[in-house]
Amino acid sequence: MHASCIVKAMTNSRLAFIGGGNMASSLVGGLIADGWDPGRIHVADPDRQQTDRLAQHFSVITTQDNRSAVEQADAMILAVKPQAVKAVVSELAGVIAAQQPLLISIAAGIRETTLRGWLAEDTAIVRTMPNTPALVQSGATALYANANVSTAQHNMAESILRAVGLTLWVDDEDLMDAVTALSGSGPAYFFLFMEALQSAGTELGLPAETARLLTLQTAFGAAKMALESAEDAAVLRQRVTSPGGTTERALDYFRQHGFEDIVQGALQAAAERSRELAAQFGAEQ
Repeated sequence: MHASCIVKAMTNSRLAFIGGGNMASSLVGGLIADGWDPGRIHVADPDRQQTDRLAQHFSVITTQDNRSAVEQADAMILAVKPQAVKAVVSELAGVIAAQQPLLISIAAGIRETTLRGWLAEDTAIVRTMPNTPALVQSGATALYANANVSTAQHNMAESILRAVGLTLWVDDEDLMDAVTALSGSGPAYFFLFMEALQSAGTELGLPAETARLLTLQTAFGAAKMALESAEDAAVLRQRVTSPGGTTERALDYFRQHGFEDIVQGALQAAAERSRELAAQFGAEQ
């Protein structure tokens, strides 16, 4: 099939969002910007104010009834809090078995095996780990598909999540704990560093707003340089570090105080917590 025909067929698919919060809203906006028909997008959420806002802003079909949203869906995007996932999918198990949509989960910490344990064994499931920059169409999302996911469904899942940023597939679901630690929690690490950088700037005498703007633009510029370069971060760092200069002095201070060890330890801690949460949710089967 010609590529344009494949894209047209995909954007004409019927989607059901279960949960209409920030991440779902971002995905809906990205999909419509990519050419998806809003009349084929259903969003179910118990908060009528939320569904009214989505209907007004995006012209999608909204409801408070999860079942009616899924009954004709080709793909169902599970966008509720992890604590609510079991109740939601258990309620929908019958309609999912009858309709057999692709289930795309963006619920953090819920493993594919746990979802399948609440549903039929042959359910096609893609587990994803987006991060919060997806809210501004600049996210990084890792995806894992179980063996029941067809090639067409694989492409559909990638297309849906690509509407809010970068998508990458992993073949081993255990790697999702590392993804959670790196990109899932990663924005907070950068915000912490930016917060510290801004504070240090004010301690050196800069006005608070000047320190804030310099911090934000420096972070943006560094990320943009890295994204647009074929070189890795180490090479870029070396290029902006003059021997005997101010940058080298600061980087030496970071190293002397264990910066790399702190980062590695932080990610190990986050990954371990991800495994703990997955085990906790799995024990609720």
